[in-house]
Amino acid sequence: MPLKYKLIVLATLSTLMTGVIAMEKNQKPADSAQNNVDETRITQDDQKNVAVTIYNQNLALVKDTRKVNLKKGLNALALRDVSAQIRPETALLRSLNAPGSLNLLEQNFDFDLLTPEKLLEKYVGKTVSIVKTHPTTGAETTEKATVLSANNGVVLKIGNRIETGVAGRIVYDDVPANLRDRPTLVTQINNSGAVDQTVELSYLTGGLGWKADYVAELSPKEDSIDLSGWVTLTNTSGATYKNAKLQLVAGDVNRVQDAYPRAAMMRKNDMIAAEVAASAPMAEESLLEYHLYTLDRPTTIAENQTKQVALLSANNIPARKELVLRGAEYYYAGQYGEIGTKLKVGVFVEFENKEASKLGMPLPKGVLRVYKKDNAGNAQFVGEDQIDHTPKNEKVRLKLGESFDVTADKKQTEFKLLPNPQKGHSAYESAFEFTLKNAKKEKMTVVVQEPIGGDWKIVNESHPHNKANSHLAVWKIDVPAEGKTTLTYRVQTKY
Repeated sequence: MPLKYKLIVLATLSTLMTGVIAMEKNQKPADSAQNNVDETRITQDDQKNVAVTIYNQNLALVKDTRKVNLKKGLNALALRDVSAQIRPETALLRSLNAPGSLNLLEQNFDFDLLTPEKLLEKYVGKTVSIVKTHPTTGAETTEKATVLSANNGVVLKIGNRIETGVAGRIVYDDVPANLRDRPTLVTQINNSGAVDQTVELSYLTGGLGWKADYVAELSPKEDSIDLSGWVTLTNTSGATYKNAKLQLVAGDVNRVQDAYPRAAMMRKNDMIAAEVAASAPMAEESLLEYHLYTLDRPTTIAENQTKQVALLSANNIPARKELVLRGAEYYYAGQYGEIGTKLKVGVFVEFENKEASKLGMPLPKGVLRVYKKDNAGNAQFVGEDQIDHTPKNEKVRLKLGESFDVTADKKQTEFKLLPNPQKGHSAYESAFEFTLKNAKKEKMTVVVQEPIGGDWKIVNESHPHNKANSHLAVWKIDVPAEGKTTLTYRVQTKY
């Protein structure tokens, strides 16, 4: 090939190679641009306000509003101090002052928290510095070491030797990016709006729950109660919510169960601090088919804390005590003779959740504890019961225990088959005698409730009954002081 043609080819190749090199310099992998973006961290110090709505089933909705400085285009935003039990799939980040300006590209929840053990694990295969101090001179020497293993101890390669354990202190160059000192939600976002923005992060989290607790004091005449209600909050979510707007949802909200819950969701904390916050009763409103209670002031829900806030307070609520002897259905279709002696009589207290009774607000489910003052004026605990969600204008009925002084003996005095029952049916006639005994120095009234199956009718009785429903006969029996009363009746049943 002539020289001039060789020169032309070489010049052409040179031009092409220069273009390729220039293109390679100007091009970066798609993820490289993101990885080179400086991370912007926002903490609780940037928080403007936070609202927490807590449900009955260890679930809460958090709305966290923070100020942030964003550049135009791609941003790496790290939101620190979020709940350690956040459900990342529920997280929603939006701008309040520039709606629609934030385009979320990616988000990661970093819950691998910084500890000496975790830091050492992240440096396996990497170089650290080992600083040793001379025991007499105090002089320090430094050696480079490679971490070979951090499983049940540390294995180091220092020069040409392998050592276990550390005769000195380990110095690390940096903290790995995926190791955080606090639970952090890391996002990649594209900002097309203002530089200074107020963003709201909303998410669902576990580790927050509440329950209602009630305390009632029974009047000396046992015809009224003073009632106070408290909401007990428990926070084991791994975060603190400072000056939070607090709302509580009462009701059974349907949730899809996760077949494989994260370990972080299962974490329990044994050490819980207690705090009682006195306040005005909480405001209540309807929410779909549930009820929403709102605290009238901000409150701080600290990490690993149990807090109580006032729910309601009402005095002189009309109430009534009732002694109930409850029977069973089985002894109406057979011959039994003695049914029982010294049977326990239940003690119940009942009141109405009405405005006329000085209540009239939906009561969340919880435990109601009842006290009564003794002759010395000291309040004594007399029983407790679980109440369900109770709407307005419904009754609240509590079983406090069983009477010590009022007992009963039951026996069947007669039993026989009735002739000519319908084909495929049976008919019986039974006679019963109930002896009610009262060791108190005042008259007592006992409500006898007898569930009776089939088609039944009472053909003879010593005291009139009330047919409460198709399955229940009820007698109200007065028992004199330190005396007894006998109830007898005869009943026919068809099955």
